[in-house]
Order: sequence, then C-alpha cells, then structure tokens
Amino acid sequence: MAHDRNRYPLARVSTVYGTRRAVVTAEEFAAATGLHPDLLRRYVTLGLLEPDTDPAGGLWFGAGHLMRVARIQRLRTGLGLNYTALAVVLDLLDRIEQLESALGGRHPDVDSVRGR
Repeated sequence: MAHDRNRYPLARVSTVYGTRRAVVTAEEFAAATGLHPDLLRRYVTLGLLEPDTDPAGGLWFGAGHLMRVARIQRLRTGLGLNYTALAVVLDLLDRIEQLESALGGRHPDVDSVRGR
C-alpha cells in the first residue's frame, strides 16, 4: 500500500499504467487467483490491491499482486479479519518489510529474529 496517500482509502486509488510490471487483466487475474471479479474489484476499491491502470481505465495486475492476494486470503481465513482490520495489518506488514529492508544487515538482532 502506498504510504504517502490516505492510509486506509475507501475509494479506488491506483497508479498510472506501466509504473509496475503489470501483466494480466482483471479478468485473467480473477481467474488465476480464484477470486470472483466482484471481490477483486472490492479489494481494489478498498485499497487492499493497487493495480496499474491503462488510459481506458482497465486494471492490470502483476506477480506482486498474486502474493498480496495470497496474504489477504490467509489473513481472512486464518484470522477472520474484516476489511478494515486487513488494511491495518497489511499496512503494518508492509512497513515491517520496509524497515527490515532499510536495516539490511546493519543490526545483528534482525538476522537472529529472522532465524539466520
């Protein structure tokens, strides 16, 4: 999720087509993930997924979105989180990944926590 926009948007927030590696249409992505197209659109509307858009308004998804949907499905089924809680947890997980990346190998405790 983008951190410089509304933290938990209720309206669709998307990027300009081509800024990420978008490879499949919304229909293809829904079929590949087993999501109903309406549920996919709901994830986009709630800001849980941020696909690229083309000039005609079409949605395009890449490999990173597949991992995000898998994470969403695990959180929904495993923990029973509602959409609001999903947005918060996903935001926190994204932030943790950013902080870990920023730390790199600079802090010895990071590797011990990761089990390395």
